[in-house]
Amino acid sequence: MRFIGEHTAKLDDRGRLIFPSEFRVLANTLAAKYVVRRDIYKDDRLEMYPMEEWEKYAEEVKARLNIHTEEGSDMWEQFNSDRAVIMPDEQMGRITIPKHLLEEIQVQKEVVFKGVNNKIQIMSKEARERERSAANRKEFAKTFDKLMRKQE
Repeated sequence: MRFIGEHTAKLDDRGRLIFPSEFRVLANTLAAKYVVRRDIYKDDRLEMYPMEEWEKYAEEVKARLNIHTEEGSDMWEQFNSDRAVIMPDEQMGRITIPKHLLEEIQVQKEVVFKGVNNKIQIMSKEARERERSAANRKEFAKTFDKLMRKQE
């Protein structure tokens, strides 16, 4: 499963979002469950995985940890914190992301769903606009150029 593209959605009065139909179709079912969690590396976004993809990812992480040690147990606990299971409603495709998660990424009224391979990133519209800035794009191009030159 590969999510591509981005879509903007507005929170309604009840704090619900319309989950993009293009992404729902990719999940092959209108009744798919998703795991939403804080992004480990970037404070301004959430990650949303179809349950099947989340289970693969979680098993891979767990296989690398010794959960019978204090460090491994703490790491596993932290990995599994700040997440929620959500399911779009079948009629409109609305989802409800827990308010505390939206507050942590400073969502006011609009979010951007961005397809990134096997997951979807969710961020405030303002955070996405900052990410699109000329300075960020120039830095990305510079880093990408260095990466590609290493391959030669």
